[in-house]
Amino acid sequence: MALFLFLVLVAVVLGIIGVAAEGLFYLLIIGIVLLVVTVASFGVHWSRRSARRPLR
Repeated sequence: MALFLFLVLVAVVLGIIGVAAEGLFYLLIIGIVLLVVTVASFGVHWSRRSARRPLR
């Protein structure tokens, strides 16, 4: 969970720097891609973990 939060924070910081700094639009794109990959991998991890629990 800490890694997920750290990666989201990094993505947000990269996005803010990419918007604020002139000529660093690529940082915004990298931040968006990192956010999407992080959320997708967290979703896959979460669904696998909930699928392992046996039904009672």
